Amino acid sequence: MVAATPAAGRPEVSIVVIQPTAFCNIGCTYCYLPDRNDRHVLSQATVSRLFTELFASGWASPELTVIWHAGEPLVVAPGFYREAFETIERLRPASVAVRHAFQTNGMLIDTDWCALFREWGVGVGVSIDGPQPLHDAHRKTRRGDGTFDKTIAGIRLLRQENVPFHVITVLSRDSLAMPEELLAFYLSEGIDQICFNIEESEGSHVSALFEGVELRERYQTFLRSFWHAAQASGKVRFLREIDQAIPRVFRPNEACSRNIQVEPLAMLNVDSRGNVSSFSPELLGLKNARYEDYLLGNIHTHSLVQIQQACLESAMLRDIRAGVEACARSCEYFSVCGGGAPVNKLFEAGSFAATRTSYCTLTQMVPTDLLLEAFDRLEQGVANGAAPPPGPQVASPTAAQLSRVP
Repeated sequence: MVAATPAAGRPEVSIVVIQPTAFCNIGCTYCYLPDRNDRHVLSQATVSRLFTELFASGWASPELTVIWHAGEPLVVAPGFYREAFETIERLRPASVAVRHAFQTNGMLIDTDWCALFREWGVGVGVSIDGPQPLHDAHRKTRRGDGTFDKTIAGIRLLRQENVPFHVITVLSRDSLAMPEELLAFYLSEGIDQICFNIEESEGSHVSALFEGVELRERYQTFLRSFWHAAQASGKVRFLREIDQAIPRVFRPNEACSRNIQVEPLAMLNVDSRGNVSSFSPELLGLKNARYEDYLLGNIHTHSLVQIQQACLESAMLRDIRAGVEACARSCEYFSVCGGGAPVNKLFEAGSFAATRTSYCTLTQMVPTDLLLEAFDRLEQGVANGAAPPPGPQVASPTAAQLSRVP
């Protein structure tokens, strides 16, 4: 099955990743960002130019997500974002709905930030790696101290101020063995929307987590245990690894899965100086002479049409497409992921044209296997005369239904 794409020659920009600054106020051990000491801040002129071009092109998706990331966004004052949001809203055509989102370490959250988040309906993701020993092992200040106390204070303030949020936890060797401890921590802090990232090899960071052939089994054991326990608690509303996999796995045959990381300009990434890349946002700021540092132009000196043309003519796109085609020929999970994440192919296998990576094994194959495993047991139980779980029919299972299967 071939992944769905927009009409030939016409991009559909679904996500814009904007780097307000490359600077980060902490120094995580697994950070791959090369310019995290650079304090340059995006100009309002760049915001205006970018969205004038984007909205005039007609390429913006009807539901456009703008993610402020690729550094610590909260080191730039709330007033900067109010002005930027107002500019985008003024330029926005009625046919496009814009939603802003931040990914933050949470240490700088205060009541002013909470007011901004509420006023604009900003999606907030906070990076926290679990209880203090797990978190402080990797998420450190520039002096090497732990950051847990300030991060958890930010989370507690979000709850106090009634600001919805989710957390992203980077899984390490230690935390993979602690699903019960992680869940107990989330529940104790009222955290009910959870995402897991795998500590991966990107840029200059080489992850030790991928060493050893048993990682797939260990991660599958972890995710199965966490998912079932989370559903049994009745207090976890969203587990990304399962909830986002369900519509990719259980869908009509004619409904193809879209992978915006392999579509030209579907994910538009812009750094604080207006340089533009596409595909995996982690490529922004990395250097590679063969692929011209993964850059397609600058929004101040190039139109989006010129940037699109540069993308279509790039060696990067040629090799990404070769990788997608190779995945389509060789991988039984292709209909779920649509060709994988280019950045992980590059840094794990050395080429955009590669196929299976450890990253796609964990993020795509393991959740798919768990869902199909649970669905098979669910169907077998119904075939043997057991009553189906309450709610939608088994053809459209929910995470809760699937997790309740013995």
